[in-house]
Amino acid sequence: MPPEMQPDTQRQQRRVVWVLVAAQIMGGLGIGATVSVGALLAAQVSGSDAWSGMASTMSTLGAAILALPLARYAAARGRRVALATGSALAASSAVLLIVAAAVPSFPLLLLAFALAGAGAATNLQARFAATDLASPRHRGRDLSLVVWSTTIGSVLGPNLIEPGEAIGSALGMPTLTGPFLFALGAQIITVLVYAVFLRPDPLLTAREALGVTTKEPPRLGFSTLRVNPTARFAVAAVSLSHATMVALMAMTPVHLYGHGASLAIVGFTISLHVAGMFALSPVFGWLSDRLGRLPVLLGGQALLLAALVTAWLGSESAPLVVVSLVLLGLGWSASTISGSAMLVDAVPVGDRPGVQGVSDLLMNLAGAAGGALAGPVLIMLGYSGLGAAAMLLVAVVLGWAILRSSKRVVAA
Repeated sequence: MPPEMQPDTQRQQRRVVWVLVAAQIMGGLGIGATVSVGALLAAQVSGSDAWSGMASTMSTLGAAILALPLARYAAARGRRVALATGSALAASSAVLLIVAAAVPSFPLLLLAFALAGAGAATNLQARFAATDLASPRHRGRDLSLVVWSTTIGSVLGPNLIEPGEAIGSALGMPTLTGPFLFALGAQIITVLVYAVFLRPDPLLTAREALGVTTKEPPRLGFSTLRVNPTARFAVAAVSLSHATMVALMAMTPVHLYGHGASLAIVGFTISLHVAGMFALSPVFGWLSDRLGRLPVLLGGQALLLAALVTAWLGSESAPLVVVSLVLLGLGWSASTISGSAMLVDAVPVGDRPGVQGVSDLLMNLAGAAGGALAGPVLIMLGYSGLGAAAMLLVAVVLGWAILRSSKRVVAA
């Protein structure tokens, strides 16, 4: 019987999944509170809406920068230490964000957003931690359960804007910084969950069961991608899907707020978007196990395309913007879960931490580029033009998938 199918390993896997679920709920709460108000705070401190996209840009850039160090740390010390460290960095960013707004200092605010990316990097690594001990036929399901668990915190987080502002105002804090108090508390709890309960470590246990003792440095992930076309496609699909999602999502609060929507409406819209990102994750995970990774990934691209068309045609309608954001979240979910499972399937356990670190690096760099370009595009072409421009990213993934399929037909 393969190691991942041993009864003891199955029990350990169930424990790992539930610990990751608990941590993701709290981590999602911290990220949701930050994402919902980040663009507004960046615009306020900088004095221009053109800089509002830098909140998401710096956060995703920070997640990209920290992806490889956290992957290297996981390879050397295991998932438990790496995930707890990432959550601790995210907690410290909440304090720095409050200080940057109080000074005020836009450069310091950008640094704080970059450090906040540690929360996203940790959440991304957690989804791979769910696959370390998982049976191959249940990898999509287990990965998706951990992704899904972020729903609770991430949906609640944006709706904490006004309560957070009330608390912040009572404490004499700067405008738009109150929600970061919730982010701080949530990330501290996440650190404790990982440090205390993620035992035995899933990655170290999987390596021991398979007799793998070599700790691969993350740089080998690039070497693996050069010789593994399936892994290369999976990483590209996940990265471009993330860039599509970040570009449109980051500008939606600014678009709605600029058209007279209240903070409550902005928060509610982002909550629905985040629900779309995570609520149906188990369905997409189950489908990827049953139907295959590629069909679900292509379905995700179709949902992303539908979201962008809706944004393009309905930019002046608040209800259609909400519909677009929900479809955007669903497309991201299907693409990310199926693509991540495809990557795990394509790479042996000894190579996975390095490749997963590279995947998260490229995913977040793509997101940072999408967020950085979204602001100027919004200024030049409007929200409708932004939706149309993002369709090019979906076209690349679909074209690559068609090319891969045609090569397989010719080879057959």
